[in-house]
Amino acid sequence: MAKRFIFICTRILQRLTACTLLVFSSYSLAFPFSGPVVSVLDGDTLEILHDQHPERIRLSGIDCPEKAQAFGQKAKHAASALAFGKGVTVQTHGHDKYRRTIGEVILPNGMNLNQELVKQGWCWWYRKYAPGDTILEGLERDAREAGKGLWSAPQPVPPWEWRRLRRFR
Repeated sequence: MAKRFIFICTRILQRLTACTLLVFSSYSLAFPFSGPVVSVLDGDTLEILHDQHPERIRLSGIDCPEKAQAFGQKAKHAASALAFGKGVTVQTHGHDKYRRTIGEVILPNGMNLNQELVKQGWCWWYRKYAPGDTILEGLERDAREAGKGLWSAPQPVPPWEWRRLRRFR
């Protein structure tokens, strides 16, 4: 009887600990932070100085062409022109499988970098990871219809397809 009681108490304590860790880790991820953009690795990946260390940020909800892909360098240059050297605020949304922080970057003028890159036609709305984002959906539709950026190409290849095709070479 005593062993059963100890077992139940241990299980309850384990579950409470797990729930507490989950709540606090999610809560800490929701905190925005600010810092200067110190590097633009490609159109959708930046490094921002956070607590004296560069933190790699993957822009949420978008996917820019890879650097070796058509329009990849232009996407990188667009992100650089908008953000490099500027103090920005990052609204974090967790981490990806490469341990990059996923987030939205807000520029000093209040503009959302993620949305601006879609609006200018330098990236796709990444439906797989932001399926309900009607803002990105509308911005991509408008950029496509206007033939902006990569949408000036007759058949632009989404980066997730480009990466998949490269894996099989």
